[in-house]
Amino acid sequence: MAQNRIYLCLAHMSGEEQKFIQEAFDTNWVVPLGPNVNGFEADLEKFVGEDKKVVALSAGTAAVHLALIACGVGAGDEVLCQSFTFCASANPITYLGATPIFIDSEEETWNMDPVLLEKAIIDRIEKTGKKPKAIVPVYLYGMPAKIDEIMAISRKYDIPVIEDAAEGFGSKYDGKVCGTFGKYGVLSFNGNKMITTSGGGALICEDNAAKNEIMFYATQAREAYPYYQHEHIGYNYRMSNICAGIGRGQMTVAADHIAHHKHLCDVYRELLADVEGITLHENPSERYDSNYWLNTIVIDPNLKVIGQEHAYDTAVQGAVGGAGSVVHAASSLHTDCEPNANVEALRIALDKAGIEARPLWKPMHKQPVFANAPAYTNGVSERLFEQGMCLPSGPCVSDDDARYIVEQIKANIVR
Repeated sequence: MAQNRIYLCLAHMSGEEQKFIQEAFDTNWVVPLGPNVNGFEADLEKFVGEDKKVVALSAGTAAVHLALIACGVGAGDEVLCQSFTFCASANPITYLGATPIFIDSEEETWNMDPVLLEKAIIDRIEKTGKKPKAIVPVYLYGMPAKIDEIMAISRKYDIPVIEDAAEGFGSKYDGKVCGTFGKYGVLSFNGNKMITTSGGGALICEDNAAKNEIMFYATQAREAYPYYQHEHIGYNYRMSNICAGIGRGQMTVAADHIAHHKHLCDVYRELLADVEGITLHENPSERYDSNYWLNTIVIDPNLKVIGQEHAYDTAVQGAVGGAGSVVHAASSLHTDCEPNANVEALRIALDKAGIEARPLWKPMHKQPVFANAPAYTNGVSERLFEQGMCLPSGPCVSDDDARYIVEQIKANIVR
């Protein structure tokens, strides 16, 4: 078992993708438009329901960027953004010359705290004399946020919500698909997501008018003249017909992928039931229906792990998230906010056993690049980052793999 590396989350390819890709080559639609793009969008619209419209794009990050533009975000504006997330939720805010205002998480879902959200809105209005332009909650690791409370605040202050459902494809709250509550919903089809187009993303829109406006900006903002006339800044963000072909094939197995991730949560729950000091993160109530894109655990700070006294003795080579990354050398062995020594020791031990595990996302308000951004915090995301870990959860992770993973966890706990 240990000789075959178990990866955190890689989308599993079915046999259908090749058919759609070959069709694109046979019909010479090897461009960022075509039958596969239209078909993939139609499949997604059926999947999310609620009479929503979908635009297929080059990345989830592009979807965030275009949604912000559609909400009128520009230089000097402020956008309320969940702190506990990947940087792609926040970076597009800065592309537009706006400032992210980071909101910490609540304990149950690990997502944007509605109490802090309203506090931040009131405080920003008092400090700046104007409202933030948008609210960007995230469905972290697939877990639905307290979206009914967030939407109530959105309506109260008339601030649009852009749901970052990049990790929440197929997750539901009160039976409604995540990404369909707000003005816009962001999806990602990166290679590690629930379904993949190798890269790519999509934006869920309210209606055809909103979809057409997004498509206008995603295709270089061209006006209706017999030559290239540009009156707005546009972007080359449309998904290619080849990638969309992969997406159409993936949609045929999307339900199976989601079911498998949920099944793995059940398996981990059973296997970890007798392990003191480790808590599996699960749906807070029946209203929540996470896709469990990644199954995550919290490790008690008092739990002892073999080798934790040496956890940070050696600098890491390369970057988390892929061997293809180009990185700068670390300036020190430590930062002012990092996983506890027992978490890092367990990650190292699992890596040696052929198991890819990772820390949780480092909160954006603790990232040096956002050091000057205002943040409304309560300590939740920092504590979770220090104590949490992601376990392998992809479609290729079998029940036997999960048993092996938990066996290795148990073997590295000091008793």
